[in-house]
Amino acid sequence: MKIISILLLFISSFLSIKHGWDAFQPATAEQTKMMADIGITETVKPFFGVFSIIIGLMILFPQTFFIGNLLNAITILLIMALSLRAGTVSTALLEIPFLALPLLLIWLTYPFKN
Repeated sequence: MKIISILLLFISSFLSIKHGWDAFQPATAEQTKMMADIGITETVKPFFGVFSIIIGLMILFPQTFFIGNLLNAITILLIMALSLRAGTVSTALLEIPFLALPLLLIWLTYPFKN
């Protein structure tokens, strides 16, 4: 179980950091449309990027593991809620596995603690 927990920890951290980094890259037309549909402007995008990178780093340390995963889950719920409000149910459904990941990590607890 510890190996699965370690794997999920690194996957979750990598995804958060990657999504944060991608916020600073030029968006494709499809990404721009999707973000505009749910109400995320180009001005807010860098803030989400920095927040996501910080969350990805927080997950790696035992002192901030729980709060990092909690913030990750809240961010994903926010994206799902904005998607549902905009009427894009497919985007909200696509986020379900990503919501399950931080919740599963919270349940499994920090893997490197004795």
